[in-house]
Amino acid sequence: MTTFLLIALALLAVHAWRRELHWRKSVQKVTSAAGLKTFEADKLAARFAGLLESDQALTKEEYLRRLFESLLNEIRQGVVIVDDHLRIKFCNRTIGHLFHRPSVHRGRTLIEELSDHQITDTVQTALQTQRRTVREIEFSTTLGTGAVSTRHYLIEAAPLPAKAERGAWLMVYDITEQTMAEQVRKDFVANASHELRTPLTLINGYIETLQSGVIKEESALRRCLDVMEKHGKRIVRIIEDMLTISRLENGTSALNVEPFTARSCVQDALDHLGPMMEGRDTRIQLDFPSDGGQMHGDRFYWDQVFTNLLENAMKENPNPGLIIKVTGQWFADHCILRISDNGIGIPAHDLPFVFKRFFRGHKHHSPEIKGTGLGLSIVRRAVEAHGGTIDLTSTPGVETTFTLRVPTSSVLPGTPVKAEVAEELQAA
Repeated sequence: MTTFLLIALALLAVHAWRRELHWRKSVQKVTSAAGLKTFEADKLAARFAGLLESDQALTKEEYLRRLFESLLNEIRQGVVIVDDHLRIKFCNRTIGHLFHRPSVHRGRTLIEELSDHQITDTVQTALQTQRRTVREIEFSTTLGTGAVSTRHYLIEAAPLPAKAERGAWLMVYDITEQTMAEQVRKDFVANASHELRTPLTLINGYIETLQSGVIKEESALRRCLDVMEKHGKRIVRIIEDMLTISRLENGTSALNVEPFTARSCVQDALDHLGPMMEGRDTRIQLDFPSDGGQMHGDRFYWDQVFTNLLENAMKENPNPGLIIKVTGQWFADHCILRISDNGIGIPAHDLPFVFKRFFRGHKHHSPEIKGTGLGLSIVRRAVEAHGGTIDLTSTPGVETTFTLRVPTSSVLPGTPVKAEVAEELQAA
């Protein structure tokens, strides 16, 4: 094999030598016809050979430049190269997408094209210190629809190598999702700590009271134990709700899909909430198809969906005369479920946040109205895990309606639970 390669290379070399010799003879004939001397003809031939090599080098350099630009246009990070006056010499397409610009023009300054002093300050610092500089920034822009988009970027800048021209390179990373996920994690830890601290403090307080021996009467002792039991159950409920959300969001379990009817699921939820309904002037109206509304899904999660929605309506509307309607409509490939009530409603400024974890509106309500603040978040995650959506509309004092749209056959047994957090992060 090696011998064959050597022979092939030798033949190529001979062929190239013959071509160059033929080309030189042709040039000599032309120069002789023009009346040039032999040494002048040789110089002209050498000049032509040099021009040919230069042209080939330029062609190769242009090819490599285009290849380099094509590769940079495909990466997810924005890349910019500027001179020492911060004029753009090169930028990839991503930089325009990141900053919502239809195009970024070369030859103009960074501030003219990106309109943000945080970026120019970072590059200037890198040029002045001749060191790599990293900075996180928050960038807000108004979209064509009038909405304001806020993104978080990691800016990295450094001077160009000493052998290159004076200037700097700039790389921009979109870290919006990581930043918001970290903020959600911090908020979750803070809220969970607060929610657990309150009942634990009460339980510890009653324990100290009982240990002191101040309370002697059996009725008083019973009241203390009842309060401790109540708050102990609240802690268990908070922990169970947090574990449920964790399973739904992380996809650590599979949906146990089985057939059931929506009416039977709603009835089980009402039976569970029976003690809450005792002594209250609350009417429940159910409207389902004659077969009860056939569904396929994880019954455990659907029990939680209906229980949380019904419990939420009752807790938020303690006044008499409450009417809760639960209806279902079935179509070829999906069903629409609605849970509505005629209670006090939800203010417009609270609507974007009701599905956030630990969010509880109506601060003016009685302190007797307790909850983990996780119920509606669980509802949303469970519905999304089944491929559905949930919407909320409310006219205070008139009607509040949760509308669930769920595919009737899109979930197969063993399907991992997948719940996206993007909408919640956007609402944050």
